[in-house]
Amino acid sequence: MEKLDLENIRKKIDEIDAELAVLLEERMKKVLEVAAYKKANNLPVRDKAREAVVLAKSVERLKNPAYASALKKIMTQVIEVSCEQEDTVLRREAKQPEWARNAEESLRIGYQGVPGAYSHLAVGKYFAGCRRSERNYMLFEDVAQAVREGEIDYGLLPIENSSTGGITEVYDLIRRYGCSIVGEKCIKIEHHLLACPGASLEKIREVYSHPQGFAQCRDFFRQYPQMAQIPYYNTAKGAELVSSKKTDYMAAVAGIQAAELYGLEVLAAGINANSTNYTRFFVIAEKQKKTERADKITLVVSLKHEPGSLYRMLGGFYNNGLNMLSIESRPIEGKPWEYFFHIDVSGNLGDENVKKALSEVGDCCSYFKVLGNYVGDKSL
Repeated sequence: MEKLDLENIRKKIDEIDAELAVLLEERMKKVLEVAAYKKANNLPVRDKAREAVVLAKSVERLKNPAYASALKKIMTQVIEVSCEQEDTVLRREAKQPEWARNAEESLRIGYQGVPGAYSHLAVGKYFAGCRRSERNYMLFEDVAQAVREGEIDYGLLPIENSSTGGITEVYDLIRRYGCSIVGEKCIKIEHHLLACPGASLEKIREVYSHPQGFAQCRDFFRQYPQMAQIPYYNTAKGAELVSSKKTDYMAAVAGIQAAELYGLEVLAAGINANSTNYTRFFVIAEKQKKTERADKITLVVSLKHEPGSLYRMLGGFYNNGLNMLSIESRPIEGKPWEYFFHIDVSGNLGDENVKKALSEVGDCCSYFKVLGNYVGDKSL
């Protein structure tokens, strides 16, 4: 009799699940309509105010408030999946450059780290809908070298984090290996403290992650001085190590994708201090890819030791109507007190005012090189 009751209950659950599947499919159809509207009106994928309203309304509809927490978790995941669908549609139809979207052969893509790393996530976001094979490398330099030697068609490298600033090593590698920047992708970084099932915050003594991951979670670790922060190759590699050791005193700082891939549990969610924490990735290739939609230029210069050289260089952009988006200095190895300036400006290399501006800037410099002209990521 007990078995029969259980079977009837499960049968009813199956019927409810079937209804949920139909409703989810209907919802995703509407999500695609939303994506089309956002594309037509140049709107971003995420709308935090709208998401908060959706969650609140969902909870209000419950008759039993005991299920509020569970429903919020489910609806949060539904929203995340919906946003991923919208992002995929918008990138495939509007943002992805022609050379990626219309490639006749499978693209060979390389990234630093292991599956589950934020670099791997950036690959999936940028090349969504493209036929591709993926290769992972230990070091940033390995990726740049693989691009130059033709081992891969494109590489993704992190260049800047909104909390900790630029990763100037990557600029140096792109310049040294003669690579070109052909695209960029911004990824939201959400760090979690991950550990094997059965672990607890009180037991954790060793935490593994990339130094940037620790820097972005500084406030969290002030609360747990017993946790030794051990630098590791990258966030996902730390998660892989913790998973392989199967201890209750080791943890990693990484994203939820690493937790899912390596079978870890989240001990503390969202531990990065900045809730709007993003990392910008460069897409690099052996040669520049021309596209009429390119609207962002990255260049590296060093200035002549002359009075007013920095002023004249900046004036070249201002006088020709170019918007400078960022500028960062980097000491030149082997030349004390001399610097490279890494600069992002808006524009297309085919525009006359851009040509004039770069000519004027070049005249002020002892070294001048355009690293790339590409379509900027406007999803933020």
